[in-house]
Amino acid sequence: MNTEELQRIAQFLFEVGTMRKTIRMHRQLLLTDDLSDNIATHSFRVAVIGYFLAKMEGLNPERVVLMCLLHDMGESRTNDHNWVHKRYTTEAETEIHQEQLGTLPFPDLFNIASEYYKRESKEAIIAKDADILDEILLLREYVWQGNREAEEWLGGKKVRQPYNYLKYLKTESAKTLGKALYDEDPSSWWRNLYTNERRRP
Repeated sequence: MNTEELQRIAQFLFEVGTMRKTIRMHRQLLLTDDLSDNIATHSFRVAVIGYFLAKMEGLNPERVVLMCLLHDMGESRTNDHNWVHKRYTTEAETEIHQEQLGTLPFPDLFNIASEYYKRESKEAIIAKDADILDEILLLREYVWQGNREAEEWLGGKKVRQPYNYLKYLKTESAKTLGKALYDEDPSSWWRNLYTNERRRP
């Protein structure tokens, strides 16, 4: 690799690091100051969800995971926008995509992200479903903490209906997993691990 290509990779990796500092904007509407919810933490859990969905659907998990990791990469340049912001803003998504990923020395990331944006392949649909499932997880965590706004989002703001968010999912695997997320307590993962006895050597 030449010096210019290495320099471009280094620049991109520094940009990736800024995702840890880019907070997600729905916190304004959810009335929460959860600074742990940023684009990097969101993308990480979306990628893990994408792995499971890909396995459930018999797809290539590595491709889906990479798509999930890249799905909000452009927000390092535009920031995140909630559903009120979107009413008043536009984004140069194609330009950002080309300048950000299209200038890297390997075309793979650009091609995979392009596939995600088109939402035509099964992998791209699964990656979007993973994005929505992370929102369900986050809202369940907020409801568990007593956030009434999150409870309305999960159950429907105008017409209350169980499993409201499942209507946004496209695949049966995502709907099945989404129902399990609704039904599971956010703290259940550690209940069988709890002990007041310190392990002895």
